[in-house]
Amino acid sequence: MAFQLDPKIPSGPLEEKWTKHRFDMKLVNPANKRKFRIIVIGSGLAGGAAAASLGELGYNVDCFCFQDSSRRAHSIAAQGGINAAKNYPNDGDSIWRLFYDTIKGGDYRAREANVYRLAEVSNNIIDQCVAQGVPFAREYGGLLDNRSFGGAQVSRTFYARGQTGQQLLLGAYQSLQRQVARGSVTMHVRSEMLDVVVVDGHARGIIVRNLITGEITRHAGDAVLICSGGYGNVFYLSTNAMGSNVTAAMRAHKRGAGFANPCFTQIHPTCIPVSSEHQSKLTLMSESLRNDGRVWVPKKAGDNRAPNDIPEDERDYYLERRYPSFGNLVPRDVASRAAKERCDAGFGVGATKLAVYLDFKDAIERLGEDVIRARYGNLFQMYEKITAENPYKVPMRIFPAVHYTMGGLWVDYNLMTTVPGLFALGEANFSDHGANRLGASALMQGLADGYFVAPYTVGDYLARHGSLQAKDKVKTDHPAFDEAEKGVRDRLQKLMSIQGKQSVDSFHKKLGLLLWNHCGMGRTREGLEKALSEIPRLREEFWQDVRIPGEANEFNPELEKAGRVAEFFDFAETMCLDALNREESCGGHFREEHQTEEGEALRHDDEFAYAAVWEYKGEGQKPDLSKEKLEFENVKLTTRSYK
Repeated sequence: MAFQLDPKIPSGPLEEKWTKHRFDMKLVNPANKRKFRIIVIGSGLAGGAAAASLGELGYNVDCFCFQDSSRRAHSIAAQGGINAAKNYPNDGDSIWRLFYDTIKGGDYRAREANVYRLAEVSNNIIDQCVAQGVPFAREYGGLLDNRSFGGAQVSRTFYARGQTGQQLLLGAYQSLQRQVARGSVTMHVRSEMLDVVVVDGHARGIIVRNLITGEITRHAGDAVLICSGGYGNVFYLSTNAMGSNVTAAMRAHKRGAGFANPCFTQIHPTCIPVSSEHQSKLTLMSESLRNDGRVWVPKKAGDNRAPNDIPEDERDYYLERRYPSFGNLVPRDVASRAAKERCDAGFGVGATKLAVYLDFKDAIERLGEDVIRARYGNLFQMYEKITAENPYKVPMRIFPAVHYTMGGLWVDYNLMTTVPGLFALGEANFSDHGANRLGASALMQGLADGYFVAPYTVGDYLARHGSLQAKDKVKTDHPAFDEAEKGVRDRLQKLMSIQGKQSVDSFHKKLGLLLWNHCGMGRTREGLEKALSEIPRLREEFWQDVRIPGEANEFNPELEKAGRVAEFFDFAETMCLDALNREESCGGHFREEHQTEEGEALRHDDEFAYAAVWEYKGEGQKPDLSKEKLEFENVKLTTRSYK
């Protein structure tokens, strides 16, 4: 095996691990915290929360984002809510039930200790955000309201209409800006990290390109935190912001950080369908809509009547039919596969026949339009602006699309990668969601990692490995910085010197379509092998014929995109290798050769109850695979059922 993987899971009962671990960790005293500098890549919920919390503790923090403001991080796009085990509705929820639902929802491919900690600190997140002024929805008595999400039979999701991510990010942003004003955090906007600097085996800095001027700069620190989100844009069409990318994670990977479970990609079931090949992204419709919306298709294949003209007895509410216990609130991977199956069988609707209906007629009749408008008004407005259809009058048309990524940099219980001093938080790591993320858990993980985990574990690392003396600090004139900066400049120059004929976007689109067809919702050995044969050819063509106008030392969006697409090519190969290696179906990874008679995912726990961790071996070389065995001491491995 390439890596000696030590997850550093504390001993003792599951419920006591995090408490015991916090007590066992070493501390940095307040006067010494100001002697350390921490680098944070990304300013979304994970990065913003971590930077704000570490700054509040007294550390010096440099926070980098490629947007013009940390308020524009993609966390702002999350809609439906954030989970916590408060049990306000008194419907049977608990920390244990949230833990169990998350393990089961991830199809038993997550580490128990990390997931329990996530459930344990979830309640603290709500208290923190309320104290920051996040305007969560409230019920008639003034208490915080909850709604249901897929994969759970309790209502544990806190929300702010369909703008939860935006409101949570504003809360983190306020905390972050307070530290900026105090001088403990320095923001570096319009800055993209292009390499990690490793000195004596430890992460000690980064190389950054200013996206406005093109200037290359060096930044040294005592620890580096990667909080740069996921890699869904490798598919080109996804619900992610156009700028979302895998560059920071891949640069860390190429410096020795293991990449875990890259094939675990979440397909979200409620997105506005593709309408044209000219589209550059897709739009998410919150999973919260499935609380009151009913999913259906016509019972007759090829029925082209308008939805309101199809009588009730000629409609197939297929999720309610197949999964009576959970109905429309089955987890995302289950709902997505079911929609694809109906469309593949000829029951799809709309012009492309790649859509199903999400209908609010019954909810409006039962509750009144005012109630539905209060719950989902901004989502309905967004849908109407995009489709020119009024969802209060006609059903929405939805179809699955690439959304979140469960894979990411491998981290131990302390959120540290296989490179000491290099941490990964939020969607950039692999740790909490297994093979499928439950809805409303992304915001929970990002804030848990940033507010309540990293401040402890980063401090423990610094207490054990940090240098308090200025003379012992690694500075930017170290030879490792020379080598890393030269590599960045050489790569940029190589891209600029190609002067081919094809645009960056054309290559990205070809790669994305190849992956969607062969490593998307359904995967086969034949398709994955075809993708693995095509990706190198397409990558070679990219490096020979991509055209990037302008210069490297100036504002150049095409150069930005080219660097990111180059990393997508390298990542795509590893993703397909991982999918080919995992000869089972689990969660969002659906190998068509491995399914039950009912078309459900078929796991093979005897062979694949592990996290697959890949080690980069160099350009053109096949990565090495290591395996972290997943131990299930508290939850019994069973066939996942939502019927």
